[in-house]
Amino acid sequence: MNEALLRSLTPSVLGILVRRGADFAAAEDAVQDALVEAVRVWPADPPRDPKGWLVTVAWRRFLDATRADAARRRREDRLDEEPAPGTAPAVDDTLQLYFLCAHPSLTPSSAVALTLRAVGGLTTRQIAQAYLVPEATMAQRISRAKRTVSGVRFDQPGDVATVLRVLYLVFNEGYSGDVDLAAEAIRLTRQLAAAIDHPEVAGLLALMLLHHARRTARTAPDGSLVPLAEQDRGRWDTKSIAEGVEILQAALARDRLGEFQAQAAIAALHADAPTAEETDWVQIVEWYDELTRLTDSPVVRLNRAVAVGEADGPRAGLAALAALDDSSPSSSSRGYPIPRHAAVAAYLHERDGDLATAARLYAEAAQKAPNLAERDHLTRQAARLNARRCR
Repeated sequence: MNEALLRSLTPSVLGILVRRGADFAAAEDAVQDALVEAVRVWPADPPRDPKGWLVTVAWRRFLDATRADAARRRREDRLDEEPAPGTAPAVDDTLQLYFLCAHPSLTPSSAVALTLRAVGGLTTRQIAQAYLVPEATMAQRISRAKRTVSGVRFDQPGDVATVLRVLYLVFNEGYSGDVDLAAEAIRLTRQLAAAIDHPEVAGLLALMLLHHARRTARTAPDGSLVPLAEQDRGRWDTKSIAEGVEILQAALARDRLGEFQAQAAIAALHADAPTAEETDWVQIVEWYDELTRLTDSPVVRLNRAVAVGEADGPRAGLAALAALDDSSPSSSSRGYPIPRHAAVAAYLHERDGDLATAARLYAEAAQKAPNLAERDHLTRQAARLNARRCR
């Protein structure tokens, strides 16, 4: 069973059902039923036209549910419109579907969550981690969003900012493990940049290209994570870096700074440094100051503390970390950000020579790590420091 094929076909199939009149929640349920049927049937009897097969089965499931639901019996006259099996039109509706999911009746955060779940293919847990909230909270948010849009017509697409946020989160999830998901986010952002002349769209595309250029250097042959400072820069994709820098420069020249442009500028400074030691940390701190002004994100403030530690020394970084508001989501008492907060503190304490505290904090971060690769990396860091202390 080709799971990647099913994932790639899902947005287009869902878009076709929506255009044919299915409300979004019912269409999503029908497509999910079709995917389950495909998993059961395809291994023994693969179809010649997978997309047409999924459209036909999903449409039939939607119509079956319509007949079974007394509140929707008025739609039974559409039964004669059921499509016959055949080749489905080769139209990529994915980006259009992103805009449709960002419906004006939803808050931006709900629209992003719904789109990530329905179109991006992310799990509720992955979305909750991206938003720094418990999984149960995110599940409720997605359910409410489905109920909100279940009775509306999708003739008022959402705004660009919401779609950019979705693409950014999809890329981040792909960048942390699923390469195809990251590549898909870049493809869609290229489409959006070609259709919309907007500096933040260009900024997001530049950011994706600059980060994706380091993809092959981010992991060792055994699958373990390689920190940025230890990466083989000769393995970075210089063509993607050059393209990202060119796009970023054009966007910044328009003097309409946004968070994605600021993040891309930081990535460009890393990419521009021949070695880790030659990184312009002072300028990176300045860009983090701009980014904090734009977003006031707890993750940005954590990253700024690291940059301050590199620019002005570890004690300055620890002071910046201590200055973070204890009531912010970045606090180690507030769930998901614990690994990042503890790992930053561990790194700064190690650079300051406090190996015992650093080892303890690395171990604490490892216990709360959101994925196996990050947990193993943090565990190795703790073990390395404990071994140094025992010498």
